[in-house]
Amino acid sequence: MKLSKAEIASSIERLRDDNDYYGAFGKQFLSNSDVGALLSNPREFRVSRPDNQAFAKGRYFHQSLLEPEKLKDWQFVDSYSRNTNVYKQALAESGKEVLMLSKEREEMDALVEIMTSNFELYEQMYLNGNKFEVPGVKRFNGVWWKGKADIISNDCIIDLKTTSNILEFRYSAKKYNYDSQCYIYQNIFGKPLVFYAIDKKSGQVGVYEPSDAFVRGGEEKVERALAVFEQFFGDNATDTLESYIIRETL
Repeated sequence: MKLSKAEIASSIERLRDDNDYYGAFGKQFLSNSDVGALLSNPREFRVSRPDNQAFAKGRYFHQSLLEPEKLKDWQFVDSYSRNTNVYKQALAESGKEVLMLSKEREEMDALVEIMTSNFELYEQMYLNGNKFEVPGVKRFNGVWWKGKADIISNDCIIDLKTTSNILEFRYSAKKYNYDSQCYIYQNIFGKPLVFYAIDKKSGQVGVYEPSDAFVRGGEEKVERALAVFEQFFGDNATDTLESYIIRETL
C-alpha cells in the first residue's frame, strides 16, 4: 500500500473517529494489538472481541482524564452485580454488550482523582499545551502502522495505564506487550514514550521510562509478529491457519 502525503493526512483525520480507527478503515494498518494476536494466536488476528467489563472500565478511565465531554453518553447501573434482574433488564434495554456498575464508576473516579490531584502528574498531563488522543500512521519494518497516543507533549508521548499490581508493572509491561507498543509509537510519533500507571487496588502511581533494552525487546516482538503475518496473511503467504502449530523446546 502506497500513500501520498495528502492520503496520510486524510487517514490520520479519519482515525480520530474510533469507529474508523477500530473498524474496517483502520484495519488496513497494523497495530500493537495485532502484534499480540500474531504472537499468541494468529487465529485471533483481526477477530473482533466482544466488549467486557475490563474494556469498559479502561475506556471510562481514559475518557475521564482525556475526553471528559464524552462522559455524558455513559449509562450506569445501580446494582451490586451483573447477575441481578436490574442489570439484565438495563443491559437489554441499552442494546450494548456491557454496562458499568455505579460502584465501578466510583472506583474509576477515585483513580482519576488520585491522578489529577498529583501536581507533578497534572502539570505533565495538562499544563504544557498537550494534545490528547492523537492518531498517527507511518510505514516502517516494511508495513504501515497506526497508533493513537493518549497524550503528546513537547517532549514525549504519555501513555496511561491501570494495573492490578504496580510493584510488578515492569513484568506485566512485557507480558501485555507494552514494549512493542513503545517501539511502534516512538516510530510513529518520533518521540520517547513514558508510561503513567496507577494501581487499581492501592491507588499507588508510578512513572516508567522505557530503557533502550525494553524498546529493543519490543522491536524483536514486532519482527517476530511480522514474520507470522507474512507467513499466514501476507501477499505471498506460504501457509494457511490450518497448518499453524506451536513449536517450543522444553
